[in-house]
Amino acid sequence: MDEQHHLDGEIRGGRHVMSVRVYYEDTDFSGIVYHANYLRFMERGRTNHLRLLGADHRALFEEVEQEAPGFAFVVRSMQIEFLKPARMDDILQVTTAPEDVKGASITLHQRVTRGDELLIEAHVRVAFVCGGRARPIPKALRTAMRVDQDRLGNMRADQDRIDGSRRS
Repeated sequence: MDEQHHLDGEIRGGRHVMSVRVYYEDTDFSGIVYHANYLRFMERGRTNHLRLLGADHRALFEEVEQEAPGFAFVVRSMQIEFLKPARMDDILQVTTAPEDVKGASITLHQRVTRGDELLIEAHVRVAFVCGGRARPIPKALRTAMRVDQDRLGNMRADQDRIDGSRRS
């Protein structure tokens, strides 16, 4: 794995997984991560997820700018649960997975964990806009997200079958 991909995390089983170290600057006066910094960690996860799907922002910008000048991906809504705090020097995993892919928006399921401990869980709806209005997401990106969503769905179905056979 080259240095760039190491920094970006990796796609595993339809999910993007990225490590983040908590620094002093990420914490508040009590030594725990300030709540707004989790949003920054998750933004990095979403950005790197797109990059590893082959939609690095610079290349996507150049391609789509011709078709839809002034486009942007914007967070439309976010549901977030703060379950447990992280502290300075913790190594966190930010996991991002497509939950629902529509014409002009993507809903992503994001989790921040420390080892096996779930700290933060969020559902983030991101819209593709141009000129202040929602526009269809470029086909190549939408297709890549759907492939990951399908792969993740198949893995969940397999796990459900395994869990069901254990209960029998």
